[in-house]
Amino acid sequence: MSSGKISIGCDHAGFPLKEVVTAFAREKGLDLIDRGTYSLDSVDYPDFAHPVASDVESGDADWGVLICGSGNGVAITANKHQGIRCALCWKPELGALAHQHNNANIIALPARFIDGDTAHAILEAYYTAVFEGGRHERRVEKISCF
Repeated sequence: MSSGKISIGCDHAGFPLKEVVTAFAREKGLDLIDRGTYSLDSVDYPDFAHPVASDVESGDADWGVLICGSGNGVAITANKHQGIRCALCWKPELGALAHQHNNANIIALPARFIDGDTAHAILEAYYTAVFEGGRHERRVEKISCF
């Protein structure tokens, strides 16, 4: 990816790590849609995951990043949207494979289990990877239920 627009959302547990994502977006010259949250006050992660998934689903964003404590809640929520392939990533290798093999269009980060440097490395790995197509494309095409 050389340009584009990224949508980001997080709950209160993910709020501190959200700055890493916004800094990454600035570093890469990406446009950013920030769907919140904007503080450490307790919130419900679906309220932020659904808008990010909708941004990607509609084409308003090229890809998205969601952050919550485990990463699971936001990933489960985002994957309820048709056309969304959200991958939970806690290592850079998973970020790369999510893009290369799964053509993931949202990555979920587990804020309670990774630090800022790891988050940055995951974002870089995902961002620089390219979907390999071929046998992976055939598999990705079988994911949707509709």
